[in-house]
Amino acid sequence: MPSPPRPLRKLGFLTIGLFDEADPRRGHESTLEIIELGERLGFDSAWLRHRHLQYGISSPVAVMAAASQRTSRIELGTAVIPLGWENPLRLAEDLATVDILSGGRVNPGVSVGPPMHFDEVKGALYPDTADVEDFSYERVRRLLDLVRGEPASDFSGVQGFEVFSDRVQPHSPGLGRRLWYGGGSLSSACWAGEHGMNFLTSSVVKAEDREGPYDFAEIQLSHIRAFRAAHPDGEEARVSQGLVVIPTDSASPEQRAKYEEYAARRTPRTASPQGPARLMFAPDIVGTSEEIVERLHAHAAFREVDEVAFALPFTFEHEDYVQILTDMAVKLGPALGWRPGG
Repeated sequence: MPSPPRPLRKLGFLTIGLFDEADPRRGHESTLEIIELGERLGFDSAWLRHRHLQYGISSPVAVMAAASQRTSRIELGTAVIPLGWENPLRLAEDLATVDILSGGRVNPGVSVGPPMHFDEVKGALYPDTADVEDFSYERVRRLLDLVRGEPASDFSGVQGFEVFSDRVQPHSPGLGRRLWYGGGSLSSACWAGEHGMNFLTSSVVKAEDREGPYDFAEIQLSHIRAFRAAHPDGEEARVSQGLVVIPTDSASPEQRAKYEEYAARRTPRTASPQGPARLMFAPDIVGTSEEIVERLHAHAAFREVDEVAFALPFTFEHEDYVQILTDMAVKLGPALGWRPGG
C-alpha cells in the first residue's frame, strides 16, 4: 500500500521574474509585488529562480534584499543559484548580509556544475582561470563552511585602526541550517544529505537507469528517500517539492484556455528521457483545486513531503499570477491540509 500523504505544512511559490529588456524595472517591480501578495495571502515562502544573460532575475540576492524591506514574515529563497557563476566567499557575505537584514528569513538554494554555455561565456566570467575552476560539489562545501563560520583567513586582529575577522562577516548563526541543495540526481540527493543540507526537488529529474521504467514520481521518490537515509536528521530532514501547479478555481475562461494550452505544449517532453543528460520532466498540473489534490495525492513523491514551492509558469501575465496565487492560498493549500501563516 502506498504511504498516505503528509499534511502540507509549508506552502511556497517559485517565480522566474521575467522582464522586458526595454523596461526591466517593471518586471522586477512585478516580482516584488507578487512576493508582497504572497505574504498577505499567508504563504510561508517565496523563491526566486536564477537566470544569467537572459531576461529573468540575474541577481536574486539583490531582489531578496529589496523584498526583505517590503515584507516582514514570508521566507525568501533561491531555487537555485548556480555556483559555477559565483565566488563562494563573496556569495557567503552577500547571503549573510541579506539574512541579517531580513531578520533570518533567507533560504539559499544552490547547485553546481559548469555554467550554461560555458565555452561561450568563460572568457568574460573566468578569463584567466577557466581551465582550473572547480565546478564539483567542493564548491558547495566551501560555501557551507564559510556560511557556517569556518575560517576564511589566516589572519584576525587589529591592524592600525582596523579590526579584522577570520570568518565571514556578518555572521548569521541560523543561516547554515537554511541552506538547500537543488538536485535531480541520486548522487546529488545523497551528497546533500551527507552534508546536512536541505533538499530542493523540482519538476526535473535524471533518468539514470537506462533500463527504465521511466516514472517521474518514482524516480523523485527514490531521491527523497536516499537523501533522508544519508541525512543526520533522517525522516525529519527537510525536502521541498517544486512542481508546476496551476489552479483554475477563479480563472476566467480565457485564462483557463491559456493555462491548458501552455501545459499541452509542454506535455510531449514528459513521455521519455530527454537529451544526453536523460532528463525527465513532470507534467504540469492544471485544474480545479479539487482535481489537483487528487493528482497530488496519487503522486508518490508528493506523499513523502510536507513542504512545496509550486513553480509559477514563466510566460504568464501579472494578473494571471495574482489569480493563481490567490487560488493556491484560498483553495488548494487548505485542501492539502495547509494553514496560512500570520
